[in-house]
Amino acid sequence: MRLHVTSLTVFAFVAPFLQGQTLLTLPEASQRASVTQRLGITDITLIYHRPLVNGRKVWGGLVPYDQVWRAGANENTTIAFSDPVSVEGKELAKGTYGLHMIPGSDSWTVIFSRNATSWGSFAYKPDEDALRVTVKPQPSEMHDALAYDFDDIKRDSAVVTMRWEKLAVPFRVSVDEKQITMASLRDQLRGGLQYTWEGWGEAANYSLTNKVDLEQGLRWADASVGQEERYDTLILKAQLLEALNRTSEATPLRKHALEMANATQLYFYGRQLQLVYKKPDEAIEIFRQTTQRFPDHWTGHMAAARVNSASGDYAKAAEEMRAAQSTAPDGQKPTIANYVKRLEAGQDINK
Repeated sequence: MRLHVTSLTVFAFVAPFLQGQTLLTLPEASQRASVTQRLGITDITLIYHRPLVNGRKVWGGLVPYDQVWRAGANENTTIAFSDPVSVEGKELAKGTYGLHMIPGSDSWTVIFSRNATSWGSFAYKPDEDALRVTVKPQPSEMHDALAYDFDDIKRDSAVVTMRWEKLAVPFRVSVDEKQITMASLRDQLRGGLQYTWEGWGEAANYSLTNKVDLEQGLRWADASVGQEERYDTLILKAQLLEALNRTSEATPLRKHALEMANATQLYFYGRQLQLVYKKPDEAIEIFRQTTQRFPDHWTGHMAAARVNSASGDYAKAAEEMRAAQSTAPDGQKPTIANYVKRLEAGQDINK
C-alpha cells in the first residue's frame, strides 16, 4: 500500500510538468505534420506540429512579440537540408536545425539552431544559433491550423512560408544546384555506374546541357566512349567538343557518329538541331540524309515531309507524313496526324 501511495505521489508531482507531453503515443491537440521539397537534388524537410487558432488572439497574445517562439507547437520545429543552402542570401551548412522565430510588429527574426531536439523554445540558447535572418511578415488568408508551404518554386530556390491565423512569414532558400549536382555525380560514378556507358553519358550530358564544367563533362564523355563506342557516346563527345570550341576535333567525330546512327537516331538528331540548337539549315541536311539512307522507315518519311515542307511543297510533305503514319509506332500516330492536318492547311511543320 505504501508503494502505491508513493507512485501516485510521484505522478502527481510530475504531471503538471508534462504540459501536453505524453509517455505513450496518443492523439495530440496540435497534430504532427511534415512537408518536403526538392530543389535540384537537395531535399528540404520541415517537421512541425500544427496548433489551431480556436478563436484565440494569436499574435501579441498566445504568441508574444519580441520573444523566441517555437514556430509551431510541442517539441522543436525542425528543418533539414540534405546539402548546403543559403537562406535569404546567407550560407547555411547541410544538417537538421531547430527552427525558432522572434515575432515583431514590423519584422521577424528566423533562427536556425544547431539544437534540434529540445521541447519547443524553452531550452533555446542563443549561443547554439547557426544562422539568423530578418524577414517581413505579410497578410494572409485565414489559416486556423498553422502550416508550412513551399512557394515560388524555381529550379534552385523556393520560398518557405509559415502561415497561421491571418499572417504569413516567408524566407527564401536557395541552392547552388549545378555545383551540388556535379559533386554528386562525381560520387555516384565511383560506384557500380562507372562500369556502364550510360552512367558516364548521363553525367556528361548534364554538364553539356547545363553548360557547367565542360572539361569535366568531356572527361566523362571519354569514359563513356571507352565503355562502348556507339552513336550515343560519340555524338555526345562531339557536342561537348563543339561547346568547347574545338571544332576541328568535333567535326570528324560527329561525322563518324552519324554514320553509326540508325533511322530514329538520325531523324531525332535533326530535331535536336531544330529545337535545341536552333540550326534549321543543318537540321534539313540531316533530314535529307535520313531520307536517303532510310527511305522506307517511318522516320525516313517524316524526314522527307520536313524537307518538302521547308521548300513549300505541302502536298508532297503531307503525302510523306501519311506514309509515315501508316507504319509508325502507335504512340507516334497522334502526333503525326496533327502534322498531316497542319500540312493540309498549308503550314510549315518546321516552325
